[in-house]
Amino acid sequence: MIALYTRDFGGALHTQHQPRTTGRVLKWSLALTIAFVIVEFSAGLEAHSLALLSDAGHNLTDALALLLAWFAFHFEMKPPDEVKTYGYHRAGVLAAFVNALALLVLCGFILYESYERLMAPPTVNETTMILVAALGLLVNGAIMLGLRRDSARDLNIRGAFLHMLGDALGSVAIIAGAIGIRYTGWQHIDPILSILIALLIIWTAWDITKESLNILLEGLPRGMKLRDVSAAIQEVDGVLGVHDLHIWSLGSNINALSCHVLIRDLPPSESEGILKRLKDALRQRYGINHTTVQFERANCNTFTNGCAIPYEPPS
Repeated sequence: MIALYTRDFGGALHTQHQPRTTGRVLKWSLALTIAFVIVEFSAGLEAHSLALLSDAGHNLTDALALLLAWFAFHFEMKPPDEVKTYGYHRAGVLAAFVNALALLVLCGFILYESYERLMAPPTVNETTMILVAALGLLVNGAIMLGLRRDSARDLNIRGAFLHMLGDALGSVAIIAGAIGIRYTGWQHIDPILSILIALLIIWTAWDITKESLNILLEGLPRGMKLRDVSAAIQEVDGVLGVHDLHIWSLGSNINALSCHVLIRDLPPSESEGILKRLKDALRQRYGINHTTVQFERANCNTFTNGCAIPYEPPS
């Protein structure tokens, strides 16, 4: 068979540029978070509140998350070179993966300390808890507002956004718990809040861990089914069959595809039309902009379904 190898990279990958304001938002968010960690940690020690100390630890990982997100954001904007021919899109995914693992480790520490406090809960200062948690809610809400737009399309930014969301919900829980302690005097509320915060952290981190690991292992992008994409390719006029189909993610929002496509023995001018229709279908239906297609010419006189190579999952 005669093979035709085509790419649409055009010598370099097309990057989906994020607004320049994203870098500034990440930088100011980092400064605000570090300042709040210092305030919350000091207040937690003074108030003897494990909930505040746990939340300060969570905010400390948020600062790390924002720092990694900021570095990853700048790496993602770098163009491909002779060594990193795909560019640096995986930098953001790697940062998200490290952030999520750090959160899971933190949860283990919080759960252990919460158990110790449940056995012997100290008296906490609920007024300090309310004031600091209210400040935290304000800080986290402002950062979330700045990151909200880009969190929908970038896994790295979404990781930082979910860190902030977890902290904001944790602040709400601390305020409610402090009010409960003030009116009931039941000091067990503080370690119970810490357990709830830890479970909240696990919930926010687990989804990012799975998705980032799937991208790093070059798994099928979320929301896609290999058989559906194969069927869409075979629906393109002029395509007789497809095999050796592979789909993976270069970054959190950039997908790539390679496959072998069976067509009739056509002159190059006609096969170019098939290639264009194929690329348009993949771009419009699945958002796949980077395709590598190898054409294989069928050697038969009458083209029926028997000439098509059926889809077979990769072994």
